[in-house]
Amino acid sequence: MASERETQTDLGISPSQLPSANGSGQGSRDLESKDLSTNDQVVERRSSSSSGRNGVVQTLWKVVTWTPRRCRWDPADPPKFNRGLNLLFGFAATFTVANLYYNHPILNILAKEFHVSDERASLVPTMMQAGYAAGLLFLCPLGDIFHRRPFVLILVFFTATVWLGLCITSSFPLFLALSFITAVSTVTPQLMLPLVGDLAPPHRRATALSIVVSGLLLGMLLARLLSGVLTQYTSWRSIYFLSLGLQYVIFILLWLFMPDYPSTNPGGLNYFSMLWSMITMLWSEPILVQACVVGFLTSTTFTSFWTTLTFLLAGEPYNYTPLIIGLFALIGIAAMAFGPFYSRMMIDRFPPLWSVVLGLVYILIGLTLGTFIGTFSISGPIMTAFLLDLGIQTSQIANRTSIYKIAPKARNRVNTVFMVAVFCGQLTGTAVGNKVYAIGGWRASGGCSMGFVAVAICVAISRGPWEKGWVGWSGGWGKKRKGGNEEVGEGGESVVKDEEVAGGRGGNMVMMEEVTDDRSSDTLVEEGNIQASEIPKAMRKREDG
Repeated sequence: MASERETQTDLGISPSQLPSANGSGQGSRDLESKDLSTNDQVVERRSSSSSGRNGVVQTLWKVVTWTPRRCRWDPADPPKFNRGLNLLFGFAATFTVANLYYNHPILNILAKEFHVSDERASLVPTMMQAGYAAGLLFLCPLGDIFHRRPFVLILVFFTATVWLGLCITSSFPLFLALSFITAVSTVTPQLMLPLVGDLAPPHRRATALSIVVSGLLLGMLLARLLSGVLTQYTSWRSIYFLSLGLQYVIFILLWLFMPDYPSTNPGGLNYFSMLWSMITMLWSEPILVQACVVGFLTSTTFTSFWTTLTFLLAGEPYNYTPLIIGLFALIGIAAMAFGPFYSRMMIDRFPPLWSVVLGLVYILIGLTLGTFIGTFSISGPIMTAFLLDLGIQTSQIANRTSIYKIAPKARNRVNTVFMVAVFCGQLTGTAVGNKVYAIGGWRASGGCSMGFVAVAICVAISRGPWEKGWVGWSGGWGKKRKGGNEEVGEGGESVVKDEEVAGGRGGNMVMMEEVTDDRSSDTLVEEGNIQASEIPKAMRKREDG
């Protein structure tokens, strides 16, 4: 008996916890009570842990979406769009879109790092392009419903946080999955561009857009340059860690300075109806369709040139190193730096279609010179790089200036339709350019690009700047509409000369700065687009603009 009691004590069971000799079962009840108490403690700990995690998430959400006082929307004193804010959007566009292209020059390095074939490594840019396309189609249209500031900040913070996984993972399947996820949320520049269209005054809209568009194109080129240089002298992970830091810098700067702006559709929209409306635009908006076709065709030439240029410069007669090939991106950067000045001199003063046609001519001249000179003189590719990037930037900015006047309350959807066309052009250019180069070499690839541009010119001139239908030149090609009282004012806006106030097809704030229709102020008040007390303010804004 003594031995039995010692064993019970070793197991942590006291004699009082055992059934009594008279069979009362008091010990069993005590054990059950202790077990229930222990279970309650476990549940309580789990509950407090869960509530703690929820508290952290809620606090983080409040911090990310909080708006400083100077950035808050005030209808009586809307946020001013200045050059500093414009440059901030351009900076954010540059190093956000660059995320898609850091991997391009280092695919062979990634193949060795993850112990996969070159063909498997090529899935990285494919997954990122697929993710970007998904973001364009399914996230960008939400900019017509949500407030842009919190929406953009959440996407930037999410991208930066998930990007850390790309910096440290050693698993190739995980690297592919994270590449896709981060690409989906890398569409923030496409949310900023319509916001610039809302905030910038009409007489500065093209110049303001040119800075952000220049940032987009600059990011495509700068990413390849930085990635190639850093990987050659350090590890491939260094460029990914650099991007991680830049994403958080962008988040902090936007959190401090990006103004809040009310939803253009505060009543909300059905998401699937909104997606369907983008399709209906393709048979209801001739300006948008013309811009999409031109954007598709010019984008093919951009990616085709920069992809096949590597093959040309790496072979005879040049035999350049990857570093020198990467430095060719500086030529395109110089052309983009010229873009805002060109926009101020041309696009802001004349019908946007003029600049579209001129841009296409620049591209055709550059491609012609490079195609026939590039096989024996380096001056050919240099001139092509400069004129191609200048022409594409010019035509894209002019097209955006045109399409943003279509439906101010649906600018994100309009921008999505245009960007999907441009994106498809980029994919087509890469595939077709590589295939044609493999078959016929540099001149065959250049000749194919020249054909794309020639078709784009035909599309551009098939419909004049004042034509209301799908094809034709009614109204002429001049700055002033022939046979009417309409002419192009500052910013390429269509101005009706015999009315004091003209309204656009949008909400109060957009209407005050848009001059795109011929409705009178009385009509606007009747339709509820503007309050009678705001008419003097709208007239003052127009006169000041």
